[in-house]
Amino acid sequence: MIRITQQRIKCIGCGNCEEVAQNNWRMNNSDGKADLIGAKENKGFYTVISSNDDYEPNFEAQNICPVRIIKVEKIQ
Repeated sequence: MIRITQQRIKCIGCGNCEEVAQNNWRMNNSDGKADLIGAKENKGFYTVISSNDDYEPNFEAQNICPVRIIKVEKIQ
């Protein structure tokens, strides 16, 4: 399992995360920022637990995010 965390307020809406990891990210039409699908919010951080199959694309999303607001970590 992996944990994906996003600090959404700092998102600039570049869309890179959605481009490389479509299963976990969608651009929000109302504010232009990325939504981490199925995430729960806690103090401005959005977190979701996902399968290991989602590690590679989300690790890429973490690395290409220009504002470095995505963190992906293996938890099992």
